[in-house]
Amino acid sequence: MTTKPRPRGLSKSKLLEYRQCPRRLYLSVHHPELKQESDDSQQNFATGNEVGEIARTLHPEGILIEQQSLSAALRETVTLLAEKPRRPLFEATFQHSGLLVRADLLLPAKRGWHLVEVKSSCEVKPYHLEDAAIQTHVLRSSGINVASVAIQHINKQFVYPGKDCYHQVKRNGEINSLFMQEDVTGKLDELIGEVPKWVSGAQATLAGKMPPPTGDCEKPFPCPFQEFCYPAESQPEYPVTLLPQANGKKIAANLLEQGYVDLRDVPQALLKNETHQRIWKVTRTGKHYLGKGAAVILSALPYPRYFLDFETINPAVPTWKGTFPYQQVPFQWSCHIQRRTGKLDHKMFLDLSGNDPSRSCAETLIGTLGKRGPVFVYYQSFEIGRLKELAARYADLAEELEAIIKRIVDLLPIAREHYYHPDMMGSWSIKAVLPTIAPDLDYANLEEVQDGGAAQAAYLEAIHPETMVDRKREREKQLRVYCERDTGAMVRLAQFLTTGKTATTKRRKIP
Repeated sequence: MTTKPRPRGLSKSKLLEYRQCPRRLYLSVHHPELKQESDDSQQNFATGNEVGEIARTLHPEGILIEQQSLSAALRETVTLLAEKPRRPLFEATFQHSGLLVRADLLLPAKRGWHLVEVKSSCEVKPYHLEDAAIQTHVLRSSGINVASVAIQHINKQFVYPGKDCYHQVKRNGEINSLFMQEDVTGKLDELIGEVPKWVSGAQATLAGKMPPPTGDCEKPFPCPFQEFCYPAESQPEYPVTLLPQANGKKIAANLLEQGYVDLRDVPQALLKNETHQRIWKVTRTGKHYLGKGAAVILSALPYPRYFLDFETINPAVPTWKGTFPYQQVPFQWSCHIQRRTGKLDHKMFLDLSGNDPSRSCAETLIGTLGKRGPVFVYYQSFEIGRLKELAARYADLAEELEAIIKRIVDLLPIAREHYYHPDMMGSWSIKAVLPTIAPDLDYANLEEVQDGGAAQAAYLEAIHPETMVDRKREREKQLRVYCERDTGAMVRLAQFLTTGKTATTKRRKIP
């Protein structure tokens, strides 16, 4: 006689992994060593914890259940639920049929309890409803009268008044709060009924063989097992999925359905988009494309020329007075200045004091850029957005900042329209373009700071009061090298688009 294996216990997070992709759940439980978490994922986790801690401060009479032991947390929850008068509970712990949940906020209501799930996003998203449905199912199945359910998320309109105040009444009577709540009680009925089916499916997945990937690798969260499921050596050299622009994914899906995996094997007639046809041709021939229009545009622009790039920090919880959630606050800029003679100067601003860098950033930038000459950027909406925000904060600098905006020239659309190299793999990001025209400036050659996310991490570490002096200096050096690389890359790109020199060709011609 064989004994049927006992179903594995599940946490809410594990059940949500199953909802995204059964294979993700399977690997998370059976092969956690294959997980490769990104810096962004770790930062998002830290942000969620910070937002949750602040949400608790708005209920000062509340009690946090800190027990690490599951059994102890369950016992403490039962005890606190029975106390009179009732008080808000944080991380109240419940388990039903092997499914474990911890409630962010469980608040006393007139008839039962008000369940609140705290999120660091600025809106309610579909997976938030599944999250809330899972918790409501477990609490109600445990005998808790959940009278209402809400998602509490960040209020993008909140303006930080300083002094760790995240909720106050303005003079005009409006509430200035970091949080907004949206009642979702009426949206959960159907989902709550599905939860037992999800649990059964997840337990069957864990008890069986590894399921195939579903392809849902990015939503609602980037999966940390992508390199295992889709190893580079198993992919074609130029997959059809590299096709860019809004309809690129749809076209790629259609091509895959027709059996085309490598872009070089696709008949040209199946590609209607002009950009896609250009990519197809360059990929097949291995010869880069450079249109003459780029030189015409750039040669007509005067000197001096300024090449500008910002580095920013965008905390979910505003750090400095007068800023709002997720505002991109510039703490660094780099600017290469090119004269008609070819002389190249470099200027940089970097504030690692931990104070609000905004005004110093704006003032030094105005002093460096002067009043004439094009200001080159790469993806202008970002730089223009920062300049507009600075102008909005500092009325006395607004006219000069707005004048800078009028001088901006975006290199991205010029490159997208007039240049492509097979090594770019469908991307016109500066990090994809640069190795094809100036391999010596490849971002992969940098140390720890190779992208914007790493720059933010370096900044946060550098300003942390517990960071050692030597480490702070090291991080400062890395930030300086990285930001200078950005503007130096634009100088080289503009030169290449004008002269056609330094591009490399590595690929063989496809017969």
